[in-house]
Parts: sequence; C-alpha cells; structure tokens
Amino acid sequence: MDLAFTPEEQAFREDIRAWVGAHLPAELSHKVHNSLNLSRDDLQSWAKILGKKGWLGHAWPKEFGGPGWNSVQKHLFEEECALAGAPRVVPFGPVMVAPVIMAFGTAEQHQRFLPGIASGEVWWSQGYSEPGSGSDLASVKTRAERQGNKYIVNGQKTWTTLGQYGEWIFCLVRTSLEGKPQTGISFLLIDMKSPGVTVRPIVLLDGEAEVNEVFFDNVEVPAENLIGEENKGWTYAKHLLSHERTNIADVNRAKRELERLKRIAKAEGVYTDTRFRDEIAKLEVDVIALEMMVLRVLAAEKSGKNSLDIAGLLKIRGSEIQQRYSELMMLAAGPFALPLIREAMEAGWQGDAVGAAHCAPLASTYFNLRKTTIYGGSNEVQRNIVSQVALG
Repeated sequence: MDLAFTPEEQAFREDIRAWVGAHLPAELSHKVHNSLNLSRDDLQSWAKILGKKGWLGHAWPKEFGGPGWNSVQKHLFEEECALAGAPRVVPFGPVMVAPVIMAFGTAEQHQRFLPGIASGEVWWSQGYSEPGSGSDLASVKTRAERQGNKYIVNGQKTWTTLGQYGEWIFCLVRTSLEGKPQTGISFLLIDMKSPGVTVRPIVLLDGEAEVNEVFFDNVEVPAENLIGEENKGWTYAKHLLSHERTNIADVNRAKRELERLKRIAKAEGVYTDTRFRDEIAKLEVDVIALEMMVLRVLAAEKSGKNSLDIAGLLKIRGSEIQQRYSELMMLAAGPFALPLIREAMEAGWQGDAVGAAHCAPLASTYFNLRKTTIYGGSNEVQRNIVSQVALG
C-alpha cells in the first residue's frame, strides 16, 4: 500500500488549487473559515460555479456528465476545496440521489433529473426520517398508494435538512404492508411544489431553521417518478446511505477546522498551556488516522482491489472528531464563545470591541454538531454493523 501521491497527482492538486483560488468568491471563503451563516444564495452560487465547470458532480462518471476522475483525484479536489474555504456542497442532489438515479433509474429519468442536479439549478432534499423512524428507517409509515398512473402520498417526514429551500425531495415511502418491513418500501421522487406538500421549519437554538418537517396530504405523484421497482426501495436506500456516511466523515473539513482551532487557541492565549496543547495534539493524531483510513480506501481502489467496506467506521470517527474540535474551540474561547447576535455577526462587528470576533459563533457550532453522531445512522447502530462485518 503506497499512500504517497504521484507527481501527476500532485500536479492535478496544483491545478485544482489554482482554479479554486481564482473562482471562489472571497466573501464565501471568509464565511466558511469563520463558521458564519451561509444563505441559500451563498450555497447555490458556489454550486452553480462548480456546475458551470462540470465539477458539481465531480464524482460522476463521464457517461453521466462528470469529469470521470479516479478516487484519488476526487479526494484531492475535495481537500483543496475544503482548505480554500469553499462552502460544502449540499449533498442531497449530486452526492446522494444522483448515484441512485444513475444506478437504478431509467434512461428517461437520467435525462429528466441529472442535468438540473449537475448544474446546481435544482435544489434537492432528503425525505427519510419520520417521527418514530430515525435510525430504524424500516419502520417508515408515510404511505404511497398506487392509483392508476399515479401514487397518492400521505404522511410526514422530519429533520429535513434545508428542506425550506427544496424544490424536489427523494422519499422512502411505504407501498406494501406484506412481509418484513424492509420489503414494503419504495423510493419516490416528489416535486415539492405539488399541492398538498407543506414545509414547516423547526427553529433551533441559534434562531435558524436548518431542519424542517415536511407533510404530505393526498399528494399526487406520477408513477414515472418511482425509482427502480416498487417495494425495492430499501436496497436503493442502502446504496445511498453508503454515500452519506462517507460524506459525513469529511476529513478535509476536519483538517481545516483543526487549523481554526489552533488560531483561536493562539488568539486566546491558551496555545501555550501544555495540557490544552495535549488535547489539540490528540485530536490531530485522530484526524491524521482518519485521513490514513480514507487513503487506504483510495489505495485499494487505485490498485484495482476491493475497497474496504468501512463507510460506517468513517462515519463514527468523522462525526466524533467534529464534536471534539467544536468542544475544544469552546474551551479555548471561554466566555467569548457564548454570545450569538445574528444581526451583529452579519454586520461584521460582533466581538470586535473586545477583540473576540474570531470566537463567534462557536456556541452555535458546538450545539449544531451534537447531531452528527445521530444522523446518517446513529453511531450506536453503526458500531453494531461494523462489529458484524469485522467479527461475523
């Protein structure tokens, strides 16, 4: 196993770095490096910049309009974007539903849905979790009843991230009550502008509505929006979740935030504290170990071997690391981590009077990242899956 990058790969990295540096708006980079709020326009503007270049679907094969990069090139692209302070690509369209459409959709569905995802023009949401059906997705109750050439959908989804911006949503719906719960689930694409779809924001502690409830009241969905076969949606959902869990690990973001932690610690005068430096060092070791795990997967794919089936393990370690760096930032900032005045932050002056602008909005980030060990399959469930794979 060779974890060193070749000269050609290093040259590819330099090309990506130069392009991102020339096209990433400075105001977006500033917001990302300081964890400031990103609006819908912020997120979609970067998506459209990538889409125009053909890189929003950077992991897509050429036959579907992607660049056809290998696994190492995809990793280097993601790393350079993260380190430059590019907004994280909202994954629901290009990273999650697109591979499912490619693998299980019809040629007509490819032509209908993929171009809008690739360009960044169409905003997709994910309709998986329901009240009482989070980690246990097999228990979803949202019903889709076939009536001729359409489905009638009734039910509720919750914790729908950025669902207030959604134009389309991919949903797990129950189409049969026969047999095991997993065998009665289908994968349906729903236009969120359809009559009967209601989105209700869930306002969080920081005043933002990052997550939402989505209600379906006799929503008519054309049967042609069904992906694959009816009652086979559980298979397609597992295919999608492997992409989500690897995406959650986000080692490149961890590397960027590790450097931010060091900047905050130095600004607050705690970087010279030996015990605090020990905590930063332990975190850095874990970030490096996570990166090595990712590179092992890339090395296996590069050599043509079967890649390691460790999506769950990447999710566990990546999500725990995100929580730890947010905790250490809070500890470094002390009382300056607490204030969160959204209007003041957007005006650019919160904390300047006391020299602590670099500390806002640490408390908001800390609380927000409590969710990472739950979504995408809770870490407790993932540990069971990993142990079954490793121990049989």
